[in-house]
Amino acid sequence: MDISKVGKQISTLRKEKGYTQENLAEILNISPQAVSKWENGVSHS
Repeated sequence: MDISKVGKQISTLRKEKGYTQENLAEILNISPQAVSKWENGVSHS
């Protein structure tokens, strides 16, 4: 799985819906930093 492609897709879909990283984080009950890490392809696996 290409993490950078997944992050770009998350970012694209989030923006299409008009959400900020903070909005998406609140909806998913996670931190905005987690959304940012996803979108930037940062993984701690």
